Amino acid sequence: MSQEPGRSTAGGAAAGGAVAPDDAVARRDAILVERARAGDLTAFNDIVALHQDFLHGLVARVVPDIDQADDVTQEAFFRAYRQLGAYRGGSLRSWLARIAMNAALDLQRARRRRPTQPYPELEDDTWQPPAGDDVDPEHIVMTGERHAAIAAALAGITADQRAAIVLFDVEGFDYGEIAEMTGVSLGTVKSRIHRGRLAMRGLLSDRLELFRER
Repeated sequence: MSQEPGRSTAGGAAAGGAVAPDDAVARRDAILVERARAGDLTAFNDIVALHQDFLHGLVARVVPDIDQADDVTQEAFFRAYRQLGAYRGGSLRSWLARIAMNAALDLQRARRRRPTQPYPELEDDTWQPPAGDDVDPEHIVMTGERHAAIAAALAGITADQRAAIVLFDVEGFDYGEIAEMTGVSLGTVKSRIHRGRLAMRGLLSDRLELFRER
Protein backbone atom coordinates (compact mmCIF):
# COMPACT_ATOMS: atom_id res chain seq x y z
CA MET A 1 0.00 0.00 0.00
CA SER A 2 1.48 3.32 -1.07
CA GLN A 3 2.10 5.81 1.64
CA GLU A 4 2.68 9.55 1.44
CA PRO A 5 3.32 10.56 5.05
CA GLY A 6 4.57 13.99 4.22
CA ARG A 7 1.16 15.63 3.73
CA SER A 8 -1.94 15.73 5.91
CA THR A 9 -5.37 16.52 4.52
CA ALA A 10 -7.00 17.11 7.90
CA GLY A 11 -7.87 20.69 8.71
CA GLY A 12 -6.64 22.57 11.72
CA ALA A 13 -8.56 23.38 14.88
CA ALA A 14 -11.71 25.37 14.34
CA ALA A 15 -11.70 29.00 15.30
CA GLY A 16 -13.32 30.07 18.50
CA GLY A 17 -11.07 28.80 21.27
CA ALA A 18 -8.67 26.03 22.16
CA VAL A 19 -9.55 22.46 21.30
CA ALA A 20 -8.64 19.59 23.62
CA PRO A 21 -5.94 17.36 22.08
CA ASP A 22 -8.18 14.27 22.14
CA ASP A 23 -11.01 16.21 20.49
CA ALA A 24 -8.65 17.55 17.84
CA VAL A 25 -7.36 14.06 17.06
CA ALA A 26 -10.90 12.66 16.87
CA ARG A 27 -11.95 15.49 14.56
CA ARG A 28 -8.90 15.01 12.35
CA ASP A 29 -9.50 11.25 12.11
CA ALA A 30 -13.21 11.73 11.38
CA ILE A 31 -12.40 14.11 8.51
CA LEU A 32 -9.87 11.69 7.06
CA VAL A 33 -12.27 8.75 7.31
CA GLU A 34 -15.05 10.64 5.55
CA ARG A 35 -12.71 11.69 2.76
CA ALA A 36 -11.38 8.14 2.42
CA ARG A 37 -14.93 6.78 2.25
CA ALA A 38 -15.56 9.19 -0.60
CA GLY A 39 -12.65 7.66 -2.51
CA ASP A 40 -9.84 10.01 -1.51
CA LEU A 41 -6.82 7.66 -1.39
CA THR A 42 -4.58 10.46 -0.16
CA ALA A 43 -6.77 10.77 2.93
CA PHE A 44 -6.42 7.05 3.62
CA ASN A 45 -2.67 7.27 3.10
CA ASP A 46 -2.69 9.98 5.77
CA ILE A 47 -4.50 7.57 8.12
CA VAL A 48 -1.79 5.00 7.43
CA ALA A 49 0.99 7.50 8.05
CA LEU A 50 -0.57 8.67 11.33
CA HIS A 51 -1.26 5.24 12.81
CA GLN A 52 1.16 2.76 11.25
CA ASP A 53 3.88 3.09 13.92
CA PHE A 54 1.38 2.38 16.69
CA LEU A 55 -0.13 -0.60 14.87
CA HIS A 56 3.23 -2.05 13.91
CA GLY A 57 4.50 -1.80 17.48
CA LEU A 58 1.35 -3.52 18.71
CA VAL A 59 1.51 -6.30 16.14
CA ALA A 60 5.24 -6.86 16.64
CA ARG A 61 4.57 -8.02 20.20
CA VAL A 62 2.16 -10.70 19.09
CA VAL A 63 3.55 -12.20 15.87
CA PRO A 64 6.81 -14.12 15.52
CA ASP A 65 9.16 -11.83 13.63
CA ILE A 66 9.57 -8.44 12.05
CA ASP A 67 8.72 -9.58 8.52
CA GLN A 68 5.46 -11.10 9.72
CA ALA A 69 4.73 -7.94 11.70
CA ASP A 70 5.17 -5.93 8.50
CA ASP A 71 2.81 -8.25 6.61
CA VAL A 72 0.16 -8.23 9.34
CA THR A 73 0.28 -4.44 9.66
CA GLN A 74 -0.19 -4.05 5.93
CA GLU A 75 -3.02 -6.61 5.96
CA ALA A 76 -4.66 -4.69 8.82
CA PHE A 77 -4.72 -1.50 6.76
CA PHE A 78 -6.09 -3.37 3.74
CA ARG A 79 -8.88 -4.71 5.95
CA ALA A 80 -9.49 -1.27 7.42
CA TYR A 81 -9.85 0.23 3.95
CA ARG A 82 -12.33 -2.45 2.94
CA GLN A 83 -14.27 -1.99 6.19
CA LEU A 84 -14.42 1.82 6.30
CA GLY A 85 -18.17 1.63 5.85
CA ALA A 86 -18.43 -0.26 9.15
CA TYR A 87 -16.62 2.42 11.17
CA ARG A 88 -19.16 4.13 13.42
CA GLY A 89 -17.07 6.79 15.08
CA GLY A 90 -15.23 6.71 18.38
CA SER A 91 -11.50 6.17 18.66
CA LEU A 92 -10.10 5.37 15.22
CA ARG A 93 -6.93 4.10 16.90
CA SER A 94 -8.91 1.53 18.90
CA TRP A 95 -10.85 0.50 15.79
CA LEU A 96 -7.63 0.00 13.85
CA ALA A 97 -6.09 -1.86 16.79
CA ARG A 98 -9.02 -4.28 16.84
CA ILE A 99 -8.55 -5.01 13.13
CA ALA A 100 -4.80 -5.43 13.58
CA MET A 101 -5.18 -7.78 16.52
CA ASN A 102 -7.66 -9.89 14.60
CA ALA A 103 -5.23 -10.07 11.68
CA ALA A 104 -2.38 -11.02 14.02
CA LEU A 105 -4.41 -13.69 15.76
CA ASP A 106 -5.62 -15.06 12.43
CA LEU A 107 -1.99 -15.52 11.43
CA GLN A 108 -1.14 -17.22 14.71
CA ARG A 109 -4.07 -19.60 14.47
CA ALA A 110 -3.37 -20.41 10.82
CA ARG A 111 0.28 -21.24 11.45
CA ARG A 112 -0.36 -22.90 14.82
CA ARG A 113 3.02 -21.92 16.16
CA ARG A 114 4.24 -19.45 18.71
CA PRO A 115 6.70 -16.61 18.20
CA THR A 116 10.25 -17.09 19.31
CA GLN A 117 10.70 -13.37 19.84
CA PRO A 118 7.59 -11.24 20.32
CA TYR A 119 9.80 -8.21 20.95
CA PRO A 120 12.05 -8.09 17.85
CA GLU A 121 13.33 -4.67 18.91
CA LEU A 122 15.15 -6.44 21.77
CA GLU A 123 17.37 -8.33 19.34
CA ASP A 124 19.84 -5.46 19.38
CA ASP A 125 20.84 -2.72 21.78
CA THR A 126 19.37 0.23 19.89
CA TRP A 127 16.31 0.33 22.15
CA GLN A 128 18.44 1.19 25.15
CA PRO A 129 18.93 4.83 26.15
CA PRO A 130 22.36 6.27 25.44
CA ALA A 131 24.72 5.61 28.30
CA GLY A 132 25.89 8.72 30.13
CA ASP A 133 28.33 9.14 32.97
CA ASP A 134 25.54 8.61 35.48
CA VAL A 135 24.26 5.35 33.92
CA ASP A 136 25.22 2.17 35.72
CA PRO A 137 26.37 -0.48 33.18
CA GLU A 138 25.16 -3.23 35.50
CA HIS A 139 21.70 -1.66 35.51
CA ILE A 140 21.65 -1.57 31.70
CA VAL A 141 22.64 -5.24 31.49
CA MET A 142 20.07 -6.22 34.11
CA THR A 143 17.32 -4.31 32.29
CA GLY A 144 18.18 -6.06 29.05
CA GLU A 145 18.09 -9.46 30.74
CA ARG A 146 14.71 -8.68 32.28
CA HIS A 147 13.26 -7.67 28.92
CA ALA A 148 14.66 -10.79 27.28
CA ALA A 149 13.25 -13.01 30.03
CA ILE A 150 9.80 -11.42 29.73
CA ALA A 151 9.90 -11.74 25.94
CA ALA A 152 10.79 -15.43 26.22
CA ALA A 153 7.98 -15.97 28.72
CA LEU A 154 5.50 -14.22 26.42
CA ALA A 155 6.65 -16.52 23.64
CA GLY A 156 5.76 -19.50 25.81
CA ILE A 157 2.06 -18.69 26.35
CA THR A 158 -0.82 -18.94 23.90
CA ALA A 159 -1.37 -16.30 21.23
CA ASP A 160 -4.72 -15.32 22.78
CA GLN A 161 -3.17 -14.87 26.22
CA ARG A 162 -0.23 -12.98 24.79
CA ALA A 163 -2.49 -10.59 22.87
CA ALA A 164 -4.62 -9.88 25.95
CA ILE A 165 -1.58 -9.23 28.15
CA VAL A 166 0.10 -6.98 25.58
CA LEU A 167 -3.09 -4.97 25.06
CA PHE A 168 -3.70 -4.61 28.81
CA ASP A 169 -0.25 -4.35 30.38
CA VAL A 170 1.75 -2.77 27.54
CA GLU A 171 -0.74 -0.70 25.55
CA GLY A 172 -3.04 0.22 28.45
CA PHE A 173 -6.40 -0.72 26.95
CA ASP A 174 -9.13 -1.61 29.43
CA TYR A 175 -11.01 -4.92 29.62
CA GLY A 176 -13.96 -3.64 27.61
CA GLU A 177 -11.78 -2.32 24.79
CA ILE A 178 -9.85 -5.59 24.62
CA ALA A 179 -13.08 -7.59 24.54
CA GLU A 180 -14.28 -5.49 21.61
CA MET A 181 -10.94 -5.77 19.79
CA THR A 182 -10.66 -9.53 20.13
CA GLY A 183 -14.35 -10.37 19.79
CA VAL A 184 -14.72 -12.23 23.09
CA SER A 185 -16.55 -11.64 26.36
CA LEU A 186 -15.26 -9.51 29.22
CA GLY A 187 -14.87 -12.64 31.35
CA THR A 188 -12.79 -14.34 28.66
CA VAL A 189 -10.45 -11.33 28.51
CA LYS A 190 -9.96 -11.38 32.28
CA SER A 191 -9.41 -15.14 32.22
CA ARG A 192 -6.81 -14.89 29.45
CA ILE A 193 -4.90 -12.19 31.31
CA HIS A 194 -5.06 -14.11 34.60
CA ARG A 195 -4.08 -17.46 33.09
CA GLY A 196 -1.40 -15.87 30.94
CA ARG A 197 0.18 -14.15 33.92
CA LEU A 198 0.16 -17.40 35.88
CA ALA A 199 1.79 -19.21 32.97
CA MET A 200 4.41 -16.50 32.61
CA ARG A 201 5.14 -16.63 36.34
CA GLY A 202 5.82 -20.35 36.00
CA LEU A 203 8.05 -19.81 32.98
CA LEU A 204 9.98 -17.13 34.87
CA SER A 205 10.32 -19.17 38.06
CA ASP A 206 14.00 -19.85 37.46
CA ARG A 207 14.74 -16.20 36.61
CA LEU A 208 13.15 -14.52 39.63
CA GLU A 209 16.49 -13.14 40.78
CA LEU A 210 16.29 -10.72 37.82
CA PHE A 211 13.21 -9.08 39.32
CA ARG A 212 14.28 -8.80 42.95
CA GLU A 213 15.22 -5.39 44.25
CA ARG A 214 18.94 -5.05 44.81
